[in-house]
Amino acid sequence: MRARLVRSSPLRSHRAAALPLLLAVCAVAGCGSSGSSSSGELAPNGSFDTGAPAPASTAVAPSAIPTAQLFETVLQRYREYHDAYKKAHENNDPSDLGTVAMDPLLATVTKAIESNKARGVIWRFTMTLNPRVYARSKDSTKIYLVDCVRTLAGYRYSAKTGERTGGGPGGAYLYRYTVQYDDGSWKIAASARDGKC
Repeated sequence: MRARLVRSSPLRSHRAAALPLLLAVCAVAGCGSSGSSSSGELAPNGSFDTGAPAPASTAVAPSAIPTAQLFETVLQRYREYHDAYKKAHENNDPSDLGTVAMDPLLATVTKAIESNKARGVIWRFTMTLNPRVYARSKDSTKIYLVDCVRTLAGYRYSAKTGERTGGGPGGAYLYRYTVQYDDGSWKIAASARDGKC
């Protein structure tokens, strides 16, 4: 067998010579310019230009916030959730919970409150909280809390008459919560009850 000589295609050499010429023409013509035109067309930088300035994003990514400040914000939001949770049970109205909670927890709590309302009962209770951060996701968009929630007293009332129909001294249970960053704010996303504490 004889070895065959393989020559490069003459087109390749022409393409290589044409590349600097093409780049020079693009530079003169302004190809790839990131300048803005207000014609409403797709700008060369890949964004749709409507002529109006883009709104500035005010939310800071959770990973850019110092850890102490991040944890303080999350713990405050957790307390706000419990205030809204208590108010929602006292009024049998879960409509304000959406500002501090998200699914799947929001759906679960809303269903429980609507069930109480359908049965004609209202719950009133007093709790003490002592939350601690025990973990967070790598991008800091999820913070995990643990809390020994102590219900000092919880009473069931008739929504019709206002008469107390049950309840009494509560107990203390260990809860784990997931607090998630959602659309610029922190919301309670999930909870799990463990044993007594």
